[in-house]
Amino acid sequence: MNNRLARLAVPIGIVGIVLLLVVPVPAPLMDFLIVCNILLALLVLLTSMFVKKPLDFSVFPSLLLVITLFRLGLNVASTRLVLGEGYAGQVIEAFGQVTVGGSIVIGAVVFLILVVIQFVVVTKGAERVAEVGARFTLDAMPGKQMAIDADLNAGLLTDTQARDRRAEVSAEADFYGAMDGASKFVKGDAIAGIIIIIINFIGGIAIGMLQGGMPIGDALNTYGLLTMGDGLVSQIPALLMAVATGMIVTRSNAESDMGRTASSQLMQSPNALAIAGVAAIAMALIPGMPPIPFVLVGAGMLLASRRITAQQKADEKVLEDEETALNFPEMDPNEKLLEDMRIHPVEILLAPDLVDMVSGASDDLLARVRSLRHKIAMELGLVIPPVRTRDSVDLPPATYSIRIAGVEAGRGTAPGGQMLALGDSLDSLPGTAMIEPVFGLAGKWIPAEMRHNAEMTGSTVIDRVSVLVTHLSSIVSANAARLLSREDVRVLTEGVRKQSPAAVDELTPALLSLAEVQRVLQGLLDEQVPINDLARIYEALTLRAKISTDPESLVESARQALGPALTAKFMDGPVLNVIMIDPVLEQSMLEDMRPAEGGSQIMMGQDKLDSVLRSVRSAADAAAAANRQAVLVCAPALRPAVRRLIGVQPGSLPVLSYREVTSSNVQIETVGVVRHAEPLSA
Repeated sequence: MNNRLARLAVPIGIVGIVLLLVVPVPAPLMDFLIVCNILLALLVLLTSMFVKKPLDFSVFPSLLLVITLFRLGLNVASTRLVLGEGYAGQVIEAFGQVTVGGSIVIGAVVFLILVVIQFVVVTKGAERVAEVGARFTLDAMPGKQMAIDADLNAGLLTDTQARDRRAEVSAEADFYGAMDGASKFVKGDAIAGIIIIIINFIGGIAIGMLQGGMPIGDALNTYGLLTMGDGLVSQIPALLMAVATGMIVTRSNAESDMGRTASSQLMQSPNALAIAGVAAIAMALIPGMPPIPFVLVGAGMLLASRRITAQQKADEKVLEDEETALNFPEMDPNEKLLEDMRIHPVEILLAPDLVDMVSGASDDLLARVRSLRHKIAMELGLVIPPVRTRDSVDLPPATYSIRIAGVEAGRGTAPGGQMLALGDSLDSLPGTAMIEPVFGLAGKWIPAEMRHNAEMTGSTVIDRVSVLVTHLSSIVSANAARLLSREDVRVLTEGVRKQSPAAVDELTPALLSLAEVQRVLQGLLDEQVPINDLARIYEALTLRAKISTDPESLVESARQALGPALTAKFMDGPVLNVIMIDPVLEQSMLEDMRPAEGGSQIMMGQDKLDSVLRSVRSAADAAAAANRQAVLVCAPALRPAVRRLIGVQPGSLPVLSYREVTSSNVQIETVGVVRHAEPLSA
């Protein structure tokens, strides 16, 4: 029942506003509606002060229109009462008699002052802020979407969280666009208030003199006071709504409401309070100044400054004790020595000035690394070992190092208090130019307070923790095969045994040892093939191991079993764009293939090799120019050798076999052919 009433409240209110414009309203009901109007405006103002971010009050633009129409409807109804009956209720009469002391001049002056405050100061500023906010929000929208995609790719967000963030960005743009238009309602309301009071004033005097036969003084006193009262009754809630509009459009996203945010930020600097207190006491010494107010205010500021200083020192000591306990826990000397000697699979070394990244906050480095481990487990089926994080005095300032099995695999910088801006329009921004370590994009480390300016230029701005985690993700994915230990294979195999015991019991140890299974899984990970479907992989290995235990053939049989999953990663809708190898060249490559210790190799002349690689790059570039993601397909026996041949080339293509492509129901479209151009004879 309550939900139904809430759903019908606004439509009924709109109908009531329309009735106000055409149906006479008795004076007692007018008093009630005026009180509701004033209190409703006050409620909206207070709500705008207690919201944490503008989107928490997203209905404000529509509510502003409804309340403005309600107030204008009351103006029409009160005008009808003032001009028709010479009486518009006790509220308007009280404002005309008590508020302005029964003086038309005072009433006119107060009314004009309220109009100037609302129209010139509040409304004009709110209108400009709403206009700029709408433009800036729309300009920054692509950058925010790219930042969300970057966090999603780095494993910092789930798909649901990314959708919610994108919806929030879209809702924010819609809100500021609506506020840009809604601010015009406030401006029009102020203009309408001036016009209505002029009409009421002139019309009241004319009616009093012409219809009522009143002397001009009586008509001026009677209708003028009612007009002033009516104007003040309208302008006070109008001013409250204008202030609420300015409050909403100037609010930024915060963790608390405006009162707490303002008090915490005004009290964050004890030095500022102390200087202001001393200045207040000094002003009390000026001859002619009242000393008591200045001394009281100055003493209060000095007392607040001392209390805040003491509180900050206490907080710093607690934080220092917590960091000491975190960084230097009690440990037996022998255990500490063994821990220092141990080689960790994955390790992050931080320069001393980067230790603040491990802060224990909700978005600190440790939390991001935990999210990354979950993401890699879902994508590759590999549970990477815990990542050790420690400081190192050997690193230059603002530098981090990522190690795999004790060997540095990557290094980068993450200066404190700065963010990484990626884009093409960075020349106007202050900061240090650099090359992003994962994608090789040109970027610049800029001060954190310049983030909004960078987003206005269309740049993508990334915090330094995200930069480090993205770099870590790239390195871990590239070294996934090295991170798969024998113990990991045992744990994974035991997990498969619980779900599909027949697949495990038939394979190991009867046909393959754990070491051989590990080698096959490492071969798959080396080509970024997920190993989460272990049951299917083990079934394929069981069939192949009865014929041959050659690692290369085992990897190929596992890939063929995962063919649909491998193909799905490269499909463009229902289509798979493929680059073929010319049949004559393919037959020649099969004839030139030789077994080797590291796997089969294609032994061809250097000129022919260069020609084939040029043809591969040309076909790949043509597909990329047509905005198509292509894969290279070849005979199953040739695939491992071809992959080794072109896998080390920059921008190399994925290499699939005919069996992997045809194992799923896909539509194949050829976008290029690799050929060998024979040299012209002399």
